[in-house]
Amino acid sequence: MIAPSRWRTIAVLLSVIFGLLFSLPNVLPQKTLDSLPGFVPKQRLNLGLDLQGGSYLLLEVDTNALRVEKLTNLVEDVRTTLREEKIDFTDLGQVGGAVSVRITDPAQLTAATNLLRRSVGAPLAGSTTGRDVTINTSDDQRIGLVFSEQALVAESGKAVEQSIEIIRRRIDELGTKEPDIRRQGIDRIVVQAPGESDPEKLKDIIGQTAKLTFQMVDDSVTPEEAAAGRIPPGSQVLPSEEGGALLVKKRALVTGEMLTDASQAFDSQTGEAIVNFRFNGQGARRFGDATAQNLGKRFAIVLDNRVISAPVIQSAITGGSGQISGNFTPESANNLAILLRAGALPAPLSVEQQQTVGAELGADAVQAGKISTAVGFMAILVFMLLSYGFLFGGISVIALLVNGLLIVATLSVTQATLTLPGIAGLILTLAVAVDANVLIYERMRDEFRAGRPVLSAMDAGFSRAMTTIIDANVTTILAALIMFQFGSGPVRGFAWTLSIGVLTSVFSAVVVTQFLLSIWFRRVRPKTLPIV
Repeated sequence: MIAPSRWRTIAVLLSVIFGLLFSLPNVLPQKTLDSLPGFVPKQRLNLGLDLQGGSYLLLEVDTNALRVEKLTNLVEDVRTTLREEKIDFTDLGQVGGAVSVRITDPAQLTAATNLLRRSVGAPLAGSTTGRDVTINTSDDQRIGLVFSEQALVAESGKAVEQSIEIIRRRIDELGTKEPDIRRQGIDRIVVQAPGESDPEKLKDIIGQTAKLTFQMVDDSVTPEEAAAGRIPPGSQVLPSEEGGALLVKKRALVTGEMLTDASQAFDSQTGEAIVNFRFNGQGARRFGDATAQNLGKRFAIVLDNRVISAPVIQSAITGGSGQISGNFTPESANNLAILLRAGALPAPLSVEQQQTVGAELGADAVQAGKISTAVGFMAILVFMLLSYGFLFGGISVIALLVNGLLIVATLSVTQATLTLPGIAGLILTLAVAVDANVLIYERMRDEFRAGRPVLSAMDAGFSRAMTTIIDANVTTILAALIMFQFGSGPVRGFAWTLSIGVLTSVFSAVVVTQFLLSIWFRRVRPKTLPIV
């Protein structure tokens, strides 16, 4: 087993080259790194929030607002469905978390109930026949519609997951590298943005719902009548950026979900900042049809329930693109474009907690991590040299250095985020790696003292210690995997570094040590072990 082999030589040489090549960018100045050829690896370790500073936000998804919005949409769906089939109704509205409507003609009650059961709502997830809306009738010709609790819970969970993805896209647009965004509990989201020192800017970008809709202005009543409360069914009053309020239809012609692109630009005539947008095929058709059917009328561009512009439709807009203006600054127009590109949040977010970690504190943590790693390495070096001499102790230290190179290179290649707990995992890995060398050397001592020749004792030392080494490392990596699966950010960073370290330490403590000892034995042909 100790005899040199081709595969062991190739494996050790490739691992050393890999470790040096991918660890080198972490010690080179940025200017030197930029001047290197394109094929040279340039990935560096990504430092976490606690090491380079940044912003921390704890957000809560307002699932109650989501339920209210779903009920509002259900009211409009019922109104549209019954009107299209010319079924007379009254008293349509929300009552105690449900939607209620009274059918005027008793003879149409059964037809209306069957129509709503077919047309309103959507299939329930995980069910082949059920729907997310339950419909019941009462004696006074009234139909009640309510969302099932299963559908509401599923919708809330979907909203949280969708919010995480939208937040990630918005932060990516800011250029923040390796943000850590994860769900906490039922309806909370933790956001860690390393390198982003302004939490207010972060809140402005990710906290806006950015729900964009295009709705027709309702001119059937005068502004005075609308202000007096005489609002037609199917319409609502929204505040306007141009001052006052505006009466608009609740039904949206086109929504922001149909946008494919948005960008900040400047109006060629006025020079003011604007936002250009473009619809997908479905949005372009709907927008073109709506503008063709409403020539001379106004439509409202609504962002988060506030009218930012209400132009008159002069001609059909069939190109699928347009622009939004509204007293924007270049920065606010660019922020709006970022929000529209990333998509609208399915529900409002509220900030429950925010923290800022300064770059100086992160630099202190990095320095402390370097010192602790150096102290740990020196302690291991002294212990191994005193216990096993300069030859065997030195070989174990060389294997340990290869192990460190492999860990840093792997973290750089995978672009994993290194945190302060991750540094703790790195130090623990160094101790575990040396533990394997101690087991191997002590077994060699026992076998040589029992009368075995040097080569036989060295072979037995590796072969008989492997069971213990594998058992110890398998249990460690299983514990690390459990921590990674169920832990939060810092715990996951510790578990990820520890998992990588377990794999590289077994390789370095066994394969690299075997390779170096085989070279020594082949050249020296010793009659005794230096560690006895």
